[in-house]
Amino acid sequence: MTEKMGTTERVFQAVLFEVLAVSLSILGLALFTEHAIGALSGTMIIVATIAMCWNFIFNWFFDRVATGAKEKRSLLFRVFHVILFQGGLLIFTIPVMAFILSVNFWQAFIMDIGVTFFITLYAFAFNLIYDHTRAYILRSKNQRMQLTYNI
Repeated sequence: MTEKMGTTERVFQAVLFEVLAVSLSILGLALFTEHAIGALSGTMIIVATIAMCWNFIFNWFFDRVATGAKEKRSLLFRVFHVILFQGGLLIFTIPVMAFILSVNFWQAFIMDIGVTFFITLYAFAFNLIYDHTRAYILRSKNQRMQLTYNI
């Protein structure tokens, strides 16, 4: 049976995800837009804060519905998870990007879709790696505990 994530680990996972995502998103937007790094950094930090809150809430509810060992989730199931998460996030982030960067909703939508496409691929890879790494760590911890008690 897989050990469930507690609040502390969920916060750790969300912060790790967002720190990496923000850094890579700022670089990508700087390459493809003419906005200043400072404006993009502020925007992406706010967007990341929204995403971090959404990540915590969405995955908390999602894990209550989708039970079982997370490392055994199928590719199709993982794609569904990421699309559902990113679609919900767009609802919150497009208006924020439009306001902060002083662009219209269409421009914000295009920029956000670019970031979303990148983040979708990133989220898939991050969660797959995180789930398998976590399962490995838990197995190793359990094996060490068994060795300790058997000695």
